[in-house]
Amino acid sequence: MASIQKFEDLICWQKARLLANFVFDITDEPKFRDVDLKRQIRRAAVSPMSNIAEGFCRGTQAEFVDAFFIAKGEVGEVQSQLYLAYDRQYIDISKFREGLQLADECARLVHSFSEKVKGGARRGLQFKHVSKPDDSKDLIKQYAPEAYKRMYGEG
Repeated sequence: MASIQKFEDLICWQKARLLANFVFDITDEPKFRDVDLKRQIRRAAVSPMSNIAEGFCRGTQAEFVDAFFIAKGEVGEVQSQLYLAYDRQYIDISKFREGLQLADECARLVHSFSEKVKGGARRGLQFKHVSKPDDSKDLIKQYAPEAYKRMYGEG
């Protein structure tokens, strides 16, 4: 499995980007008259992709996972605000459903990836495991070659 080198490669970030662009598109419509709701839903929509990127660029697993929890919460905020936009008739039912589906996919991907990060071996640069040389291995090889061969299978 190839390791991910940049946050843009994360599917959850890509989906969060689609969600943000979707929100900007619906709020650009003249029908979306509430300036305060427009500002709020746009800020909430930009936040998941920003938090995923920020978490990815942090040095520790804990910070990465924390950023994912924040991102998922912001997706929930977008979902809630889509309800209000629909209730106020700023968006029609098809845009409402499309937005909820995008947000749901985004939340699921963020959650899934955060679970993988929590269970993964990569804990951040501070926790990188560096093996120390095993001096006893050389001693066994020098003074007990038969035991060394049984233990390490080398000659």
